[in-house]
Amino acid sequence: MSRNQSQWILAEVPEIPPDIDNEIPEILVRMMAQRGIPPEEMQQFLHPRLMDLTDPLLMPDMKPAVDRVLQAVDTGENIVVYGDYDVDGITSVTLMTQILSAYRSSVRSFIPRRGAEGYGLNSAALERCMKEGEKPSLLITVDCGTASIDEIATLKNEGIDVIVVDHHELPPAGKPDCIAVVNPKCPDTEADSEYLCAAGVVFKLAHALLKARPVEGFDLKDFLDLVALATVADIVPLVKENRLLVRHGLKRMEQTQHNGLRALMEVAQVKGPLTSADVGFRIGPRINAAGRMDRPEDALEALMCNANVDPLPLAERLDSHNRDRQAEEQRIHKDALKCYEEEHHPDDPVIVLGSRDWHPGVVGIVASRMMRRFHKPTFIIAIDEKGIGKGSGRSIGGVSLMDAINANREHLEAGGGHAMAAGISVHEDKIADFRNGFADFVTENVSAEDRLQRLHLDAEIDFTQLSLDFLKSYELLQPFGSSNPEPVFMTREVWLTEAPRELKNHHLKLSMKQKECWQSAMFFSGGLRELPEQPWDIAFTINRNTFRGRTSLQIVIQDVRAHSSE
Repeated sequence: MSRNQSQWILAEVPEIPPDIDNEIPEILVRMMAQRGIPPEEMQQFLHPRLMDLTDPLLMPDMKPAVDRVLQAVDTGENIVVYGDYDVDGITSVTLMTQILSAYRSSVRSFIPRRGAEGYGLNSAALERCMKEGEKPSLLITVDCGTASIDEIATLKNEGIDVIVVDHHELPPAGKPDCIAVVNPKCPDTEADSEYLCAAGVVFKLAHALLKARPVEGFDLKDFLDLVALATVADIVPLVKENRLLVRHGLKRMEQTQHNGLRALMEVAQVKGPLTSADVGFRIGPRINAAGRMDRPEDALEALMCNANVDPLPLAERLDSHNRDRQAEEQRIHKDALKCYEEEHHPDDPVIVLGSRDWHPGVVGIVASRMMRRFHKPTFIIAIDEKGIGKGSGRSIGGVSLMDAINANREHLEAGGGHAMAAGISVHEDKIADFRNGFADFVTENVSAEDRLQRLHLDAEIDFTQLSLDFLKSYELLQPFGSSNPEPVFMTREVWLTEAPRELKNHHLKLSMKQKECWQSAMFFSGGLRELPEQPWDIAFTINRNTFRGRTSLQIVIQDVRAHSSE
């Protein structure tokens, strides 16, 4: 098998329950069964309703959080909303600030700077926060704070109450000592909502506040678009209420009431009907870019701008940050490829690269690109002038980065994250030791077979089955994302009707036929591949393509191989 040829694994055809709703097309029943959706929940999965949202008071510490916020509103206290610099953090700050403003409270927002201050509730960022405005009596953290035990203790000693609204894991020492920790990861939660992103938790708090004290003219549904934006961008599972929030949020986004988001969609040339891919690849990165380039306040200003402010210059500024981020990413990726050729053997099981010439804000993106290109767990490390490297890791199926980090703590200053994505801090003198230890961990704990690149296929279909009616039914499975991946189909014995047409960036436009049925297709980066002899088997996804007023079903090829009857 060639290095860029995946092992294809076709899912077994699930048994269709005899009492299934006949109105649901069989292909949808099959896809949902493969995703573990029980028959009695299939209609709700395809048609999620806002009325099915659970009671926000089931969330841990929700009642004391609501009581303390309304107390601050009634007594005119100064409130600070403190959030993270990524999409989830910035949308969470926006929503929390907007609901407090609706109550006419005295509120200001704050976001730390990634490079100078770092992630979360930390002393450097808090020092700047306190200098920039009047000292608050209540500080609400969003998308951070759960693990900030020492910082929250310091704030308490200074007479500042803290409410944590977050979705990250609790530290071993447990919850911080504060007014409330509204976090579905807390062990005392009654709600089945561990999957929520921070903006989803903030939405729940806003819902609880409005149930306790409605605000005339404030419609929380107008903020579903921001929750959908955060949920998709944070790559949390699109299950249960997340799926509901994103489905309805994408609809709201098409007619968004937020001037800055509307201008950003205009700049990104995003038009309805919107999909999670539009958010994940075109809108989210432009907001994230501000934080990566140490200007998160620009993204916050864009999302917060009111009707009296022209949002287009703000959106264009975010687009400019994104272009800068893309240029920096391209430079580092090119440099990383060169370093890889010089420092790594093709048989090495991992990639670990570091440089003093790399920007810490984009190493995670470069790690993703290197991991996908070589199908190896990867850490890319930016080293500062003191010799301390901040690295981001991305992994392949079967290799847990957290297990690898725990096995190599002796070489690291710090490390944390998840199985598939993690961050480390390491001195540059220890990078080689960490690389060797990481490689040893992988070879000793994960077999070469388990590290093979695999492409999981949902169903085998023929070109004759592909139609706009089929697409209309298929789109009920959306939104796609974590825990509800976009289905990948396969079909056999396909011939090209003409030579591939290469577009920019090595993308290929193909015209194909299977027996007497023709289909066009896109094969992104296909020009970099050595194409096999015809006929082909192809693995592909499908989407809706509208061009000059004409709508068609478009095939997007994921992989090709020489035809096989297996």
